[in-house]
Amino acid sequence: MITQKTKYALQALLVLADEAAVPQPKALTIEQIATRSGTPKRFLEHILLEVRRMGFVTSIRGRAGGYRLSAKPSEIQISALLRQIDGPIAPLPCLSRTAYQRCADCTDETTCRIRRIFAEVFWSYLVIIDSLTLQDMLDSGAVADQILNAPEPAV
Repeated sequence: MITQKTKYALQALLVLADEAAVPQPKALTIEQIATRSGTPKRFLEHILLEVRRMGFVTSIRGRAGGYRLSAKPSEIQISALLRQIDGPIAPLPCLSRTAYQRCADCTDETTCRIRRIFAEVFWSYLVIIDSLTLQDMLDSGAVADQILNAPEPAV
């Protein structure tokens, strides 16, 4: 599950990507981004600083200043943003690529059935999440509509 902070970062990046797509894009102030994204301004400044450190946005000083995307939406990986803001995305610490830790209660990782089943699920998730970019979020539509409007599974 992603945190609210990551959702705010994604919403801000989507606003900046929408602005970058107009014929005469301009830098947007934190107030403008907050208004367009519905994100609380008091959180947004800190979040945009983190996103800027990642190289996804640049800040411009001065009267016409604000924030702009510094990379193409197709170059902004959602998984990188998730890892930077939320930390490791693996369901178990022993499956993490970036923050591996042996599980305290595990006696043998190679035969751990919990690790094995979650490794399979996590691998499927990684294949998808590592391929997603901000551009995919801008282009999303038909598949998401099918998932969101699907009937509840029978219990």
